[in-house]
Amino acid sequence: MIRATSVRTVSATPETVWSVLSDHEGMSAWAPGLKVAVTRAGTPEPNGVGTVRKVGIGSPGPIVEEVTAFEPGRRLGYRALAGVPLKNYRGEVTLRPVGTGTEITYAVEADKRLPAGETLLAKGLSKVLLSGLVRGVGAGPR
Repeated sequence: MIRATSVRTVSATPETVWSVLSDHEGMSAWAPGLKVAVTRAGTPEPNGVGTVRKVGIGSPGPIVEEVTAFEPGRRLGYRALAGVPLKNYRGEVTLRPVGTGTEITYAVEADKRLPAGETLLAKGLSKVLLSGLVRGVGAGPR
């Protein structure tokens, strides 16, 4: 298994970070070039467990993900259903209050099939996705 984790602390509260993180279709605001469409709402929360989203460049498309964990203000997990070159790709974002801000941990993991390429891809994904989320929150690093 490969796992890559990126961590940043921002000046925003966990509630503020959560409002950005859990707005799936709003991802396009903090991940430039990505378009996201929810194709199935979760239950009981519309953006919660069971939500299926399509993520694409320019239009919703080839990546399909399902929300697997939804703990408001604390944790969001998802897994890829299709369109990702990593086998059994999963992502998890955890939020932890730190003073008046929030520590954000973005972890991605997948099954390892190749010696190095997948590890580099996972590391790059965790960094890029975390940077985008930090931009979306609008609260710079501390």
